Amino acid sequence: QVILVESGGGLVQAGGSLRLSCAASGRIFRINAMLWYRQAPGKQRELVASITGGGMIYYGDSVKGRFTISRDNAKNTMFLQMNSLKFEDTAVYYCNGKITEVIGTSFHENDYWGQGTQVTVSS
Repeated sequence: QVILVESGGGLVQAGGSLRLSCAASGRIFRINAMLWYRQAPGKQRELVASITGGGMIYYGDSVKGRFTISRDNAKNTMFLQMNSLKFEDTAVYYCNGKITEVIGTSFHENDYWGQGTQVTVSS
């Protein structure tokens, strides 16, 4: 079993910054990719950014140039630095991890989600 715990959300004025963290713990053999999603009220969940184990990075168009994703592999932790925040960035932000576990003598990649952290940007 693996647990992902997000932190760093909060209330910030437009133009401000926040840094989200996602820490993975448990029976981890390897974290393959880590992703940040967000979901605003009444909207579908949206992929914000992702980073692979090899460091390949993707950003959604709405956050390019403002958000930076990174990870500390030694600490099984991912970060999302959010700058120049806009009202429309308001959402619950979720961490997702594609994690390989050793179960018995086999390797299994499983999908894990954090509980979400609220980001509210006041205009």
